[in-house]
Amino acid sequence: MAGAEGVGGPTRNINRPPAGPGGPQRPGQRRPAGPPPGSPDAATVLSAAGITGTAISGKRPEDPTVLLSKGQGQPRSEPELLTHREFDDDFTSTPADGYSDDDGPDDEPTTEEQRQMRRKKMWRRVRRTCYALLALGIIGPALAFFITYQMVDVEDPSTVAAGQDKVVTMQYADGSEMASLAKSGGNRIMLEYSQIPDAVKKAVYAAEDDTFESNSGFDLTGIARAVFANITGGQGGGSTISQQYIKKASGNDDPTLSRKWIEVVKSYKMTKTYEKEDIITAYLNTIYFGRGAYGVAAASKAYFDVDISEVTPTQAALLAGMIQTPSRGSKDTAYHQQRWDYVSNRMISLGWWSAGEKANNPFPAPIPYTGVSSLGSLPGPRQVVIDRVYDELKERYNLEEEDIKRNGYVIQLTIDKKAQELAEQAVKEVMEGQPANLMPGLVAVDPKTGEIRAYYGATQGGYTDYANTPQEPGSAFKPFDLVGLLQKGKGLNEVYDTTPKSFGDDEKKVRNASTPKCGRSCTVAEAMKESLNVVFSDMVYNDVKPGNVAKAAEQAGIRADLSKAANDINIAIGGGNTQVKTTDMASAYATFAANGTYRAPHLVAKVTYPDGGVRIDAKTQPDLAEKPAFDPEDPDRNQKIARNVTESLLPIPAYSKIPCAGDRKCAGKTGTHQYQDTEDNMKAWMVGYTPQMSTAVSMGGDNTSQILRNADGKPIFGSGLPGQIWKKFMDGYHEGLPKEDFGKFVPMGKSSNKSTKTNGNGNDSDNGNNRTSNPQTSTPELTTPPSIPEEPTTEPEEPPATTTSATRTRPPGGGDDDGPGFPFPGNGPGGGGNGGNGSGQADG
Repeated sequence: MAGAEGVGGPTRNINRPPAGPGGPQRPGQRRPAGPPPGSPDAATVLSAAGITGTAISGKRPEDPTVLLSKGQGQPRSEPELLTHREFDDDFTSTPADGYSDDDGPDDEPTTEEQRQMRRKKMWRRVRRTCYALLALGIIGPALAFFITYQMVDVEDPSTVAAGQDKVVTMQYADGSEMASLAKSGGNRIMLEYSQIPDAVKKAVYAAEDDTFESNSGFDLTGIARAVFANITGGQGGGSTISQQYIKKASGNDDPTLSRKWIEVVKSYKMTKTYEKEDIITAYLNTIYFGRGAYGVAAASKAYFDVDISEVTPTQAALLAGMIQTPSRGSKDTAYHQQRWDYVSNRMISLGWWSAGEKANNPFPAPIPYTGVSSLGSLPGPRQVVIDRVYDELKERYNLEEEDIKRNGYVIQLTIDKKAQELAEQAVKEVMEGQPANLMPGLVAVDPKTGEIRAYYGATQGGYTDYANTPQEPGSAFKPFDLVGLLQKGKGLNEVYDTTPKSFGDDEKKVRNASTPKCGRSCTVAEAMKESLNVVFSDMVYNDVKPGNVAKAAEQAGIRADLSKAANDINIAIGGGNTQVKTTDMASAYATFAANGTYRAPHLVAKVTYPDGGVRIDAKTQPDLAEKPAFDPEDPDRNQKIARNVTESLLPIPAYSKIPCAGDRKCAGKTGTHQYQDTEDNMKAWMVGYTPQMSTAVSMGGDNTSQILRNADGKPIFGSGLPGQIWKKFMDGYHEGLPKEDFGKFVPMGKSSNKSTKTNGNGNDSDNGNNRTSNPQTSTPELTTPPSIPEEPTTEPEEPPATTTSATRTRPPGGGDDDGPGFPFPGNGPGGGGNGGNGSGQADG
């Protein structure tokens, strides 16, 4: 033992439990308290192995370590190869003094230590992942940018200019050419940098890109701002002038990330290829300003009829403002003012102009735009059609005028050449010799397709389009009252009291225009024929409710905003806040003609590329698909509602002395809107249809006078000039066409049980069946009371000479009785440039 100690040094106390099979004790593995019974002790084991050393009992922890003896032919053992070694943190810790086998180890990691170890490992992985992503985020885009930079080319400005403003062809429905909108030619003026006034450049910078002279072709701040605006539901672009030029040059405006990426790279390459002077010159020579003007030099002529060298800073501000939405540059004066304010204020904030200079240089009104430069020899009324076509392409298909001209599209319209010529001829012949302030509008819609076959809004482009202007329809709105009544299960045989009465808490009475021919109690059918305002006001106030009238009108095809009219009893007779477009009325009556099937009105049938490829086909548009109007769940009921309305309107054209020629069945309704509390009118309508065509004719006064008087100085009613235009057009269009009927009529509501007798004056008198319609408990009351205007009066629509109004006498006329019913304090627009203060009274 002594020799062994001399060789191997002092031994350690090894009177410890063996580590057990598998090697040293692992963390979390409990060591047994001692050797199992009957097992040899440590000394026996070591002796059997040929190990010598000191006695193993009673040794201290610091006793020498036992070394293994070297066997015959065995190499000397390495010091590290021990039968026992110090425990580290990966296994177990060294026991302290007083260690007891019975106590068990106390060297596993605590729960908190394990958590810390897991957290360290997790954050180490997160950091490494972030480093990798950061590297990819920097290297990846940089590599992609470099590759894209090598692949793209920047277009030469002269090449870009040559590719713009191509020929646009407008075709009639049959494919024949309506107009060829040729290149502007003289509207293209190429400038040198030195020829562009500094005020123009500064105004454009202020409007589009104030960092143009210092940025690298793109602005990260602007891009981030645009992204934020779009995410939060706002609007705004982050494009620099260089990016805009690239977009216009390529003609690619697709809202895709790939397009935007290429645009940014091209913009950067442009700043490396050209000087900033070259870029702004190319931009201002090719950008579209509206009014058919490409480039700022052409724009100065189109807007102010001055040479570019004479453009003032205040004019420059307006021109720069038009770049954002050039399609609104024709005659949208409110937009002109708005954009001028924005750009001029931006110039002030950037220190390029002063508030004093702005005050001394007020808004520069542009010269009137007639469209002659781009529409050539196209007849005046058809120039207005082209304006509406551009509007429809923008609103329905997001296709700008600039894109149309750049691509040279072929646009096939729904306009029927014969119908358009007949419309223009009817207006011209009827209005010959009439006062110049009278402004008719006409729209004809095919009930079977929704296609607009004829459109007349003004005598030429650049003027107010009265067919596209909201106006009060008067009694022409009463069919929608009837729709609301039919939807409640009542019908044409419902009987209403015709005597003057007040509604609600207001003591002011509503009167009819004249003594009703049907007596003191009349059916709805009779009231529609005589246009009795008391009946329809009673019907709407007590049974239908104004909100349901607005809903019925919307179902039929009225697209004007009726939210204010929905709580106004004046909607019953088409007055007050009830204002609609001529197109709306033609479309809504077309729904009646089609027995309850709504088809959206439209002017564009197809748009194709010059090579024949189809860009737009109206037949594939979901919003143009037909649908049941009044009852989507019950086709039979839907048809009955429309057919009952038609039945009530069939007698009216003949009753108004404007019947369709050849005993052709046609239905319709006149309407008149009174001018304040006077003998005059300010709006007059005739709307009617056959199964083949629905036509609306409106008439208002221009800015010089809202009063409608004919050449004889007499007030104009719906059956007057508007009715004559309607009849002339309808007779001409239907000549040679087969006579079609409206299908089977099945009455809705109760059967007729009214019996009447004729009094000595030729009017029907009541025989005891008089009644006032009772409120329907199933219909909720209005959330706000209907507005009852101040002093109700009534007025006939051209009453017979023997008829006297309850309030005043109208001149003799054609026999269509129609009255105002409710006067109202007018403060609305009054309709398309002729509104004035819009004051007037609701006239049936």
